[in-house]
Amino acid sequence: MKLPAVSLFSGAGGLDLGVNKAGFKTLCSVELDPHCAATLQQNARAKTIWQVDVRVLDTSRVASILNIRRKDLVLLHGDPPWETAARISHEPNTPQLREALAFEMVRFARALQPTAVMIVQGPNFLKLSHSPDSLLKDVLAERFREIGYDMHEAVLDAVDYSIPQRRRQVFIICVPQGQEYEFPFKVLLPEPVNAGEAIKDLPPPAKNGGEPKVPNHVDVTPARDSDRIAYVKEGEWLAKSNAPPEVIRKLTRKDSAKYRRLDRELPSPTLRRGEILYHPVKNRYLTPRETARLQGFDDHYEFRGPIRRLFGWVSDLDQHRQVANAVPPPLAQVVATSLRKSLAL
Repeated sequence: MKLPAVSLFSGAGGLDLGVNKAGFKTLCSVELDPHCAATLQQNARAKTIWQVDVRVLDTSRVASILNIRRKDLVLLHGDPPWETAARISHEPNTPQLREALAFEMVRFARALQPTAVMIVQGPNFLKLSHSPDSLLKDVLAERFREIGYDMHEAVLDAVDYSIPQRRRQVFIICVPQGQEYEFPFKVLLPEPVNAGEAIKDLPPPAKNGGEPKVPNHVDVTPARDSDRIAYVKEGEWLAKSNAPPEVIRKLTRKDSAKYRRLDRELPSPTLRRGEILYHPVKNRYLTPRETARLQGFDDHYEFRGPIRRLFGWVSDLDQHRQVANAVPPPLAQVVATSLRKSLAL
């Protein structure tokens, strides 16, 4: 039997997908961004999608509408944008920034009393300050302790779990006080899964406006960008290339996360929402589908919304940013499975 779950700050649904594959059933996903909400709706299977700001929801009404009685919910999970928390660390006394969005998970947990809570945050979350004399994670742990949960946290790297990407994220698991929980051990492999294996069997991408053979496998690289990409060797980046000064401009050799080409023999660097990696051998950007492969999404999972050109701007989260912001589904599945085993669910 599938175990009922509710998702907050759902993004494009990577966490939902992994949790569901671990034997849960996400009944409702809450996400403010319209393109992410459209992606969730496109892939929904008997799941309610609410495009709304989590902060305005009345938790008692949520329970009533979803027909969830207190303590019936098994898992509350979410991936709150942690940039707000980063700003808190620098401006702890600013009234509108005094609470990180992660505390919304506490508000819902207090009302719904799920068996467990899973939160995913950026890798620096554990270092952020809530005030001059306290870390944000310690305040969050105390809030959960007040409502009956012990909080466990760990930094997990996707590459250690058979995912072809080096991606470190903080997983926070809250379980009933006194309940033991251990994060899953690394999946030990002879060598890391490489990026080339993840994308090599995809057909040529469709050009912008064309119909792709695989969903979201569309190339929108402008000709001027292809010329610049040609200077970059496999596994290297523009500032390290022999491109002329007018192409490199103000970049320095330390700018290794910008304008970078994938290496087929290595795991991908961390996908970032502001940068799109170059294809390892073609003079173009990776397509949204190729980046989704690096995150561990199945090809049948479709992303909605525009595809952003690197120097173009679109409102809300385009397909590349949706993928880059997502929790890798296979990693979410491993953690959710370990949680089920710990709680004997």
